[in-house]
Amino acid sequence: MSTESQVNRMEKIVSLCKRRGFIFQSSEIYGGLNGFWDYGPLGAELKRNVKELWWKSMTRLRDDIVGLEATIIMHPSVWKASGHVDTFSDPMSTCRSCKKLVRSDQVWDMLETTPWAEAVRSCAPGGVADREALLKWAKGKGQRLVPNFALVKDPETMLGRLSERSAEAPGSQQHLLQILCTADPSGPLSMPCPHCAGELTEPRPFNLMFKTYVGPAATEDDIAYLRPETAQAIFVQFKNVVDSSRVKVPFGICQIGKAFRNEVTPRNFTFRSREFEQMELEFFIKPDEVVQAQTGGIAKLPEGELPGQPEANWGWEMWHKYWVEERLRWYESIGLKRSSLEEYWQKPDELAHYARATVDILYKFPFGTQELEGIAARSNFDLTQHQTHSGKSMEYFDQEANLRYVPHVIEPSAGVDRLILALLAEAFEEEEVVDEKGQKEVRTVLRFHPRVAPIKAGIFPLLKNKPELVSKALEVRDLLRPLMNVFYDDGGAIGRRYRRQDEAGTPFCITIDFDTIGENGPEKKDTVTLRHRDSMKQERVRIADLPAYLLSQTS
Repeated sequence: MSTESQVNRMEKIVSLCKRRGFIFQSSEIYGGLNGFWDYGPLGAELKRNVKELWWKSMTRLRDDIVGLEATIIMHPSVWKASGHVDTFSDPMSTCRSCKKLVRSDQVWDMLETTPWAEAVRSCAPGGVADREALLKWAKGKGQRLVPNFALVKDPETMLGRLSERSAEAPGSQQHLLQILCTADPSGPLSMPCPHCAGELTEPRPFNLMFKTYVGPAATEDDIAYLRPETAQAIFVQFKNVVDSSRVKVPFGICQIGKAFRNEVTPRNFTFRSREFEQMELEFFIKPDEVVQAQTGGIAKLPEGELPGQPEANWGWEMWHKYWVEERLRWYESIGLKRSSLEEYWQKPDELAHYARATVDILYKFPFGTQELEGIAARSNFDLTQHQTHSGKSMEYFDQEANLRYVPHVIEPSAGVDRLILALLAEAFEEEEVVDEKGQKEVRTVLRFHPRVAPIKAGIFPLLKNKPELVSKALEVRDLLRPLMNVFYDDGGAIGRRYRRQDEAGTPFCITIDFDTIGENGPEKKDTVTLRHRDSMKQERVRIADLPAYLLSQTS
């Protein structure tokens, strides 16, 4: 799919989210607040369903994971120990022309979908500049799109400089853009601003944590932080969980909660936000030397095979691969196809200093393939740091091994908001169908997996001015709504009601018609028309059978 069509697809998804009540811009009536989003009626249900499914998969269906719910604001020493106070920063540049801030490490990703940059690239196929095409663009559309672009301000000079410097990186479109945006011929090449094509300053670190104050004085001694992740609370409460629960290593502690990062460049709808929600698991395991001493060896996974059920001789590598596969399976269970997901194993020079290995699960969003979840083998760095800074022991006494040690940890960490966006992108489809009058029309549908769908069933009386139909429809609604989220609708033609539920992603629609109330004979009395969203096929189902059938499809 072309970049243009993918951008158009993303615009349609954003439009649908507002029109149908999935996601709204925060504080929209006051102009909005960049990087903050509110979930409307359908979005709130979708998000709740996803979180409940994750929580169930982690805690209800396993014996080795317990839950935690910690505060958003913790003692500031937590973030000193974790390294966030000193090192949690992103490189930031400022545009010399429009003064906007940009994350330096995201500039080239942003330029992939920027119209003016796409226009320049089209004038340089394969990185080889078509001087006439560039000159024509600079004197025409370029003046309207990006008047701050050095190429637009002085086309002849910049194109002459291009001839002089293009040999430095032949065939590189990034190098081409850098040359054409840098006004100073003697200075180093700059990166172009994605917004206006002006020159960006050299990167400088920008700490991402939001500061606040605890108490009325608001002095330096009262500084606290909104948490930038949910993981640290789990490490800080590790000993309390061990002492109060009947858990034994290997075991996990999981949490769902809000986190905050003062992103330099929030973008791509809800993908990169300043307030977001995380679903994190810290799974504590024995150090490999303890496993070696207890079992006589460390299990290795044969090439091309997947981990099975956990064994006593598993070291960190097997546990890490196990959790990668567990997470992929879970994504499949809620409707993300494996073909839409990728595994990216970070290279040694990309790993955090404490990580032995990290796998990013990526999703193919319309704006590019981006991270959905990271699964990191974090060694025992976090517990050791908190032990050192707090002076409190984080050692675990292993009765089987008869020794104390600081456990190592495997951390699957997923973003709820990114996942919601992935589910919307995966489900969104436009297709040409024929209506009841034989006319072709475009049907917009969200093909959510029934487990995550905000509304499980729409319930419609065929006519709202027929009391018997309305009464029976309300009876069906009251039968089902203690079991699942349903929506009653008696407004408009039945076809229009179907289309509204298609856009909401509702997997089933139930119509109460004249057969239901026995007007066409007793054989179909107390049956309804059940319409399937994806195939649009309809079947007759007894009202008494609806609860069991729908629960089997949506649970």
